[in-house]
Amino acid sequence: MRLSHAFIPTLKETPAEAQITSHRLMLRAGLVRQTSAGIYAWLPLGLRVLRNIERIVREEQDNAGAQEILMPTIQPAELWKESGRYEDYGKEMLRIRDRHERDMLYGPTNEEMVTDLFRQSVKSYRELPQILYHIQWKFRDEVRPRFGVMRGREFLMKDAYSFDLDHAGAVMSYRKMMLAYMRTFQRMGLKAIPMEADTGPIGGDLSHEFIILAPTGESQVYYDAAFEEIDYLSGGAGGFSHDKPEDLERFFKQMTSHYAATDEKHDAARWDSVAADRRREGRGIEVGHIFYFGTKYTKPMNAAIAGPDGKLVHPEMGSYGIGVSRLVGAVIEASHDDNGIIWPDSVAPFKAAILNLKPGDAACDGLCERLYAAFGGNALYDDRSDRAGAKFADADLMGHPWQIVVGPRGAAAGTVELKRRATGERVEVTPEEALARIG
Repeated sequence: MRLSHAFIPTLKETPAEAQITSHRLMLRAGLVRQTSAGIYAWLPLGLRVLRNIERIVREEQDNAGAQEILMPTIQPAELWKESGRYEDYGKEMLRIRDRHERDMLYGPTNEEMVTDLFRQSVKSYRELPQILYHIQWKFRDEVRPRFGVMRGREFLMKDAYSFDLDHAGAVMSYRKMMLAYMRTFQRMGLKAIPMEADTGPIGGDLSHEFIILAPTGESQVYYDAAFEEIDYLSGGAGGFSHDKPEDLERFFKQMTSHYAATDEKHDAARWDSVAADRRREGRGIEVGHIFYFGTKYTKPMNAAIAGPDGKLVHPEMGSYGIGVSRLVGAVIEASHDDNGIIWPDSVAPFKAAILNLKPGDAACDGLCERLYAAFGGNALYDDRSDRAGAKFADADLMGHPWQIVVGPRGAAAGTVELKRRATGERVEVTPEEALARIG
């Protein structure tokens, strides 16, 4: 993408409504624009980040054996009346009546709809287990939307739902999803800690929220250093497999045997039992939640299948959510400096920014065009006639992992300056070496 023709409306000043770092930087870097309270339009740069995060989430769900579907945003109220949640959900639900006077709603979540799809199609225990997921826009009418995409009214979410014959099977699905989540966050360059969460009136002991560490996080967190030492992506010795029950059990024991808690559930006595050199504290942001709820929906909605003995049984369910659009803000909260965003390579909108310091100079133009072509559309080429300082400032603000700086002196000598955004390191290399380092 050539910056001279790109729709990336950067801002020098911070808008007054932006209260937290991610909101300020997303507006200033031209990622989003607010269209109404808590609702945002995603501009080209922001959409590329959103799609990269969505891709990683999708790949890890697929790797765990989940199957992707796509449920509609508008749902019939009858399904929610069956489950008993229609009146209980409250004013956060946007209720709609269509031209035929049928009660509808803009979905805040999808337990009822996926249970209805399941009961229409699955008849026997032989068809279990099933894990179905989708990545879809949700709407919750927050009374005071704030913090940009971190707490908006419309948001993109991955939600998955598992169906198993019994509790043992449901636990296995739960562990698969927990492993998939830890891999997802690690691939995004994030430190994530699974923390036991309240299960509410349903009871049980299977509910975890996933907190990523960020200096400006909303919660104080306490955790054992062991969470920083586990490689969830490793497939070798010590790694974990979704397909091996013994691996999943070993993984789950590691996750639950080490201390981790938000300030709301912090236990000072247990914390004192953690070795002093293993204690870690920080701020955190919730980006995911997994939950086992048994037959809460299958029973009232009569989603029954034939069990091994031929008798009807209500499958055990779990739900698993990741805030995809919220993660864009959370990554920025975890990775930025005074100059702007610092994108991890895996989610960055472009691999690199190419900065032409003297457009119109034949050597600079030729070298920049050659580099731009080599990236195959995965670089942002700053071909504007602006002064060099403005180009450096915008590149830092947008947070591209690499900057390739092309000036007349270096172009004449066949070299470029390569800058790593995360560290600030600058080296003079040949164009070929720059391309090889960036990969």
